[in-house]
Amino acid sequence: MKNTKIIFTALALLAMPVLLFAYDWPQPESETNTVKSQFGQLRGSTISSSMIFSEKQEVKSCDKGKSIAVISEHEDDFGWFESPLGTAIIVEHGDKLCTVYANLDRNTITDYQDVFTVSAGETLGTSGQSAWHNEGDYLEFKVFDTKSHTAVNPKILMPKSGREKVLDAGEITLEDKNGNKRNLLVERKIPSGTYFVYRKRNEIEMPFQTLIAVNGNTTEKISYETMTEKNGRLCIRGNSFYSSRDLYPDSVKQLLGTVQFNKGQNTLSITMVNLLGNQAAISYKLDIY
Repeated sequence: MKNTKIIFTALALLAMPVLLFAYDWPQPESETNTVKSQFGQLRGSTISSSMIFSEKQEVKSCDKGKSIAVISEHEDDFGWFESPLGTAIIVEHGDKLCTVYANLDRNTITDYQDVFTVSAGETLGTSGQSAWHNEGDYLEFKVFDTKSHTAVNPKILMPKSGREKVLDAGEITLEDKNGNKRNLLVERKIPSGTYFVYRKRNEIEMPFQTLIAVNGNTTEKISYETMTEKNGRLCIRGNSFYSSRDLYPDSVKQLLGTVQFNKGQNTLSITMVNLLGNQAAISYKLDIY
């Protein structure tokens, strides 16, 4: 591939402003079950910067632009290091955003030049099984802001289907810095101090934001709008930059935020918000000693 460095340059991610530009979907997104994995989900040992669709279908360009790289899963320029995205096409748009269409079937790409003009809605190929993850014939779709070097949640740029999955806070646990766990279903009297707030992870459904409040005052908001790179690891922004080790300390828990409890009566409120603004909220009255 002529421009292999573009993928790795795009992963040098920083912060970005709110984006108002809208694209079309690269595959139909009319039903919630057409997405296999969301932006921000745990994926192996990292946080996924991709949206992965669940069906083998034609893949279309989200908007007009220019291809800046066409990657093959078995490209001589890689030597022993083959493309982790498999066969992929990267399209640059006039708004400083790049869209990445990965895990394509090489035989369905009609134009295999590195640079060519792309029309909005133009068919780029069909999803295949060319990427390293080998999870099936699924499109792996990414959006990068090349100006601020940020991975963007594709869903904030796409038309809203009106069928976002229903959020569920699920089982909530607290864990202090020594690893002591408190299940709020059965324990409401706990020592003062700083705690990590976790929910049981859902492998498909993903919140857009999580908010933690104590006695009505918001203490932390974690947003899955964008993703940045810090110290070589992809991170989501809350009160600090959280890597996969922080957000997903194991395959079961997902971090909702951190909280400081002082002695006395405290009300802990947890709110999860999806992209349509729908909320799942739960509160606990706690006796802190």
